[in-house]
Amino acid sequence: MTESPPDLTDTQRRALRIEIAVVLAVTFALSAYMALLSLIESVLQGLSGQTVALNPRRSPFDLIDLGMSLAGLFQLLAWGALAVYLLWRSGDGPAGVGLGRIRWRQDVLGGVGLATLIGVPGLALYQIARILGLNAAVEPAELNDTWWRIPVLLLMSFGNGWAEEVIVVGFLLTRLRQLRVNPWVALAISALLRGAYHLYQGFGAGLGNVAMGLVFGYAWQRTGRLWPLIIAHTLIDAVAFVGYTLLAGRLGWL
Repeated sequence: MTESPPDLTDTQRRALRIEIAVVLAVTFALSAYMALLSLIESVLQGLSGQTVALNPRRSPFDLIDLGMSLAGLFQLLAWGALAVYLLWRSGDGPAGVGLGRIRWRQDVLGGVGLATLIGVPGLALYQIARILGLNAAVEPAELNDTWWRIPVLLLMSFGNGWAEEVIVVGFLLTRLRQLRVNPWVALAISALLRGAYHLYQGFGAGLGNVAMGLVFGYAWQRTGRLWPLIIAHTLIDAVAFVGYTLLAGRLGWL
């Protein structure tokens, strides 16, 4: 991703800034604002004594719960699709931001490698932050309450990976590059945004996601491939949503 973007007129720059502001306002900037308020509330109540539920039930009625979960999934997919559409409309097709045909070695194996690189240190950081009282305790999701819970959680893992990586990396870094923002500054903005909307889990989760954002954003800047990030994010969330729940009751240190 080293090619220089074309010069933009003042009107085009203004349009891109407005586009960034609008997209983030209805997606992850709003999430970051809500997460910050949640963190402040948790600190005032005693952060170490708070609990964050992973994908809690949204309704006592199974079919309504399923419908609301699928609505949340659809929202994530739509967020990412909106960013792809805006990029495509301005001449940056999916392939231009790394969403071309999936390549086994570069994308799938690269995604597994990224997931390992982030996931193992991330688990260690989570344990340290929990010991220091910098994170809220995580309440595992219910898996055995209905037949569709695990499939939906796996779909939600992909939805999170799709929305976050497309918007916070592919869309945001592309637009900042077109605005001629320094690549390192753009990388920091992307990573800080990622950390901000995870603050509802605590300070440790926020810092861990900033580190993840730096690694993921740099990988995209170097390779121009977005699929490895989406695959890695999907794997990390799948382990967190399903694997953690299956193991939490058997491994006390989790």
